[in-house]
Amino acid sequence: MKRRAGWVLMLALAAACGGGGSGTPTPTSPTPAPTVPVSAACSALGQTASASTAIVNGTACDVANTPIVLVNLRASDGFPEGACSGTVIAPRAVLTAAHCLPATATSVLIYLGVGPQQTAASFAPHPLWRDANNTAYDVGVILMPDDIGRTPVPLLLSRDARVGETSVLAGWGKDQSGLSATLRAGSAILTSVGPLTLQTTFSSTASSVCQGDSGGALMLQEGGAWTVAGVISANTTIACNTGNNFYANLRNPDIMSFILDKVPSAARR
Repeated sequence: MKRRAGWVLMLALAAACGGGGSGTPTPTSPTPAPTVPVSAACSALGQTASASTAIVNGTACDVANTPIVLVNLRASDGFPEGACSGTVIAPRAVLTAAHCLPATATSVLIYLGVGPQQTAASFAPHPLWRDANNTAYDVGVILMPDDIGRTPVPLLLSRDARVGETSVLAGWGKDQSGLSATLRAGSAILTSVGPLTLQTTFSSTASSVCQGDSGGALMLQEGGAWTVAGVISANTTIACNTGNNFYANLRNPDIMSFILDKVPSAARR
C-alpha cells in the first residue's frame, strides 16, 4: 500500500513541478531580498517560529490557531491518495489547488495540526483546470460540514499583485532536508505578475515551495493585514531549491468568480 500512495504523490509532483506559467512575463532581474525576512515569515500567520528550517529556506511555525491546514486525500478504499496544503478562507471553507483534488480522491480530510482530522462535505477543482496546462486555473475549494475553528484569511480581490513586493509563502510541504508534514513559512519577492499566475524565484535570501506545499498560500499585505493573493501551484524543478515558483492568481476573473460562487461568505479585501 505504501507503493500505491507513493505513486500517486509522484503524479501530484509531476503536476506541481510543471513549467511555464500561463501569460507570465519575463521576470525582473536581479531579485532584491524580501522586506520580511525569512525568519519572520510565521508572523504573517499570527504564529511564532521555531529554530528549524522551513519550506525551502524558511521557518517552521507554531500550529496553534493557524489558518494554513494540511489536506489529506483518500481513495474509495480508504487508502492515502497524497497530501497538500490549504488556507481557511471562510468558517467552513478551505482554498487549495485544483491538482490537489484529483478524480481518484473520493474523500478529503482536513488536519489543523492538533486534534482529530475533519472530513469534508464536498470539494471541487476549477472546471477549466487541465493536466496539460497545470498552472492555469489551479485552484480548488473544499467545503466543510461544520465550522473549522480557525480565523479565515481574507482574499486579496481589491487590487492586483505588484512585481517587487514581498510575499509570504506557507504550506505543509517538504524542506531541503526532505522533512514533510510540518507547517512552514518563508518569504520571497514577486518577480512577475500575469493574468493567470504569479511568480517568485528562489535565491539565497528568498524561499521556495516544495512537494506538499501545493494548495498553500502566497500572501501579500493590504491595509495592514496579510491576505491571500495566490495559491501555490508549481515549481520548475524537483530539487525545489532552485528555479521559479508559480501561483494561481486570485485576481483572474474566472478564478475569482469560481471561488466566490462556491464560497460567497469568503473574507476579502
